[in-house]
Amino acid sequence: MTRPGGTWQNWARTESVRPQLVEYPTTIEAVRRSVRAAGARGRALKAVGAGHSFTGIAAAPGTLLDLSDLSGVVAVDRERGRVRLLAGTRLHRIPALLAPHRLAMANLGDIDRQTIAGALSTGTHGTGLGHGGLATQVVGATLVTADGELLTVDDENEPDLLPAVALGLGALGILVDVTLQCVPAFALGAQEQPEPLDAVVDDLDARVRGVDHFEFYWFPHTTVALTKTNTRMPTDAPTAPLSPLSRMLDERIVGNGVHQLVCSAGRLAPPLVPAINRLSARVWGDRRFSDASHRVFTTQRSVRFREMEYAVPLDELASAFREVRDLVDASGWRIEFPIEVRVAPADDRWLSTAYARDSGYIAVHRYWRADHRAYFAAVEEIMRAHAGRPHWGKLHTLDAAALRERYPRFDDFLALRDRLDPTRMFRNAYLDRVLGA
Repeated sequence: MTRPGGTWQNWARTESVRPQLVEYPTTIEAVRRSVRAAGARGRALKAVGAGHSFTGIAAAPGTLLDLSDLSGVVAVDRERGRVRLLAGTRLHRIPALLAPHRLAMANLGDIDRQTIAGALSTGTHGTGLGHGGLATQVVGATLVTADGELLTVDDENEPDLLPAVALGLGALGILVDVTLQCVPAFALGAQEQPEPLDAVVDDLDARVRGVDHFEFYWFPHTTVALTKTNTRMPTDAPTAPLSPLSRMLDERIVGNGVHQLVCSAGRLAPPLVPAINRLSARVWGDRRFSDASHRVFTTQRSVRFREMEYAVPLDELASAFREVRDLVDASGWRIEFPIEVRVAPADDRWLSTAYARDSGYIAVHRYWRADHRAYFAAVEEIMRAHAGRPHWGKLHTLDAAALRERYPRFDDFLALRDRLDPTRMFRNAYLDRVLGA
């Protein structure tokens, strides 16, 4: 968000910058004018969404384009189930936009505050081996390139570029609209419950292959996994949603209010963390309900935190998790935030963390006022040993040389970047690190 005085900062408060100029385009043509003006001045330009990335991927020291007003539906193809959206459309608004057409996004992550362009450009994903990350739902996109021209990529126009453009890190141009391949609206049956951690990890491969969507959380210093299993249901199937009171108690009071107190207490008195985590593991996540897909996939998160997430080959997920657990147990740290474990199928997006391999994800978090550095560095060492690929929007230390080894199409992406942005108008310090200057 851009605050009074012109300083932009992200949600996690890990990045801030004072842009030379902030603009709020309301049309694609206005974006083109901004790009041309920045080019004439030799000024770098970046678009920002909701600021939910923990990295500096959207930091804009030159011209900052806030795309909040570039929002809404452009067109709907009901026969093919495709919807074209402007880039600044927030994920939490999309279900209402799709509802009149009885459509839904095939999969979502657990946070929906991002813009569609920001979520795509950083590789946002949910969980489930039958349903890829958000970028796999993209069948068309329009970019404003460094010369201010429009580049349309879809079935008929340069389709070979779609695997790069759908997850482009903001390095190829300003994404102004995207076309999503949607699915008929559906419901999800949700089962969330605590289970013995060792049993879950020992049976992890069968768990993730046996259901539509599976993930689990582990509160460090406990022996309990909080499992979440979601089963897809037809939209007209009878559902049993949480009551407004139950949802408020579970998500706002326990999930956010109580957890805020837990994090604050843990920071002030670290020795209390193990006992607090054991209590949290007992009161969180023991419920069964069913509802429209977006109401089950996503949850409200108001406790501010820092996060690092790595994707490892799926067949190494269990062993990588055990190493992280052993690290925490042996370290003497008092970690107040749970570790999240998810999965995704292999896809063809060049810079996707799941490119060409079924993947498991391990995400570690710390309260934003706690020092995350030693913990994240030690976990990152484990992830790198397992051929891990970092989430582009979450904290990591890898540079272009290390990332080239992990992405077979890395140099193809750089060649496309050279073609579309030869002067590096869309660069910033983060992109210089992960892609090279």
